[in-house]
This record gives sequence, structure tokens and C-alpha cells, in this order.
Amino acid sequence: MKAAGLQGRHPKAWKRTTIGGDHPVPAPDLIGRDFTAQAPNTRWCGDVTYVKTWNGWAYLATVIDLHSRAVVGWAIADHMRTSLITAALDMAISRRHPPAGAIFHSDRGTQYTSSIFDKYCTDNHIRRSLGRTGVCYDNAVSESFFATYKKELIHTRPWPTLTDLTRESSDWIENYYNTQRRHSTLEYLTPKEYELGFRHLSQLAA
Repeated sequence: MKAAGLQGRHPKAWKRTTIGGDHPVPAPDLIGRDFTAQAPNTRWCGDVTYVKTWNGWAYLATVIDLHSRAVVGWAIADHMRTSLITAALDMAISRRHPPAGAIFHSDRGTQYTSSIFDKYCTDNHIRRSLGRTGVCYDNAVSESFFATYKKELIHTRPWPTLTDLTRESSDWIENYYNTQRRHSTLEYLTPKEYELGFRHLSQLAA
């Protein structure tokens, strides 16, 4: 690596984000590690990750479509309250208009098991789905996205302010991850190409 002028990227400071609530509202696991969807906007997943800025911790909440792996909703704030989660879902719902009964899958963090979030999902005709406690594989798509986000954007530079983080995250998600970055699970198509109906790289040249 030294001879080639390469430098490794290392994980930064760790912060716990999955914290169980005192009175969690239960929900079944409707995904069961089947991270696929036959149609868009029918099966979503999401989670929260953290980014350290010069002014303190910031948090990113996501909504990912399991059909195309596109990030259809996201929100960044300096807190992890349930309003962060619903802000990401507000974006997804306003953009995608999911049918009644669409699934949203998450871990058992206090935001996702709160009565406020349960009511939000009921009001918006979304079915809550929860993975098992402490089992990251039950929400593997969200975990994989965060690993990519951290490695390809967050760990490449310092983050002075929440404004800087929000601007650059928006550009990375909307103008790179969803539209240019190829995904092995999509036969190396981008989420945008997959949603347009392509299913193999060879079709792009046809």
C-alpha cells in the first residue's frame, strides 16, 4: 500500500444509537432477512447512524427501498428524537406515495418502538416491522448503507458543522449513491437504472 501511495481508512469514534425504550410498542418481523421486494415502495427499511462534527454529534436517519436499494428518505439533526425518524419517512412518503400496507423495517431502538412512532405509522398506513434485539443481520441493508456512507464520505474529511454535513450528505445520496454508484445486489446497476426497469448491465448498451 505504501509503495502504491495508498492509505487505509479506519473506523472513527463509536457511539451507541440503538437504545431500547422503557415501554416499547411491539411489532412482528415482517422481513425475516428477506431483503427483496417485487415492486418499489412496498418494503422499506431504515436506521440511524452518527457523525461527529466539531460542534458535537449529528445523526442521520434513512429510509431505503428494498426493491432498488435507493435511499428514498433521509434526515439529519443534532438529536435522535422520534421526530428525526418521522422526518426521514415524511420525505419518503411525499416522494414515493407508498400504497397502504407498505412495510417499514427497523431495529428495536427506542425511536422505532415508541408510541409516537407507532401512531405515525398507523396514521400513514405503514406496517411496522422489527428485527430482533442486538442482531445487526436483521437490518443488514441499513447497516451496509451506513458502512458505505461512512467509508466513502464521512471518513474522508472533517465535518465542522451540521450545515456542512447536511449539504454534502444530500449531494452524496441524491447525486451519487442513488444515481451513479453501482450495487452488486442489483447486478451492478444503479438504483436509478434498476427502477427504470433494467436488470443487467448489457441492457444499458442495447
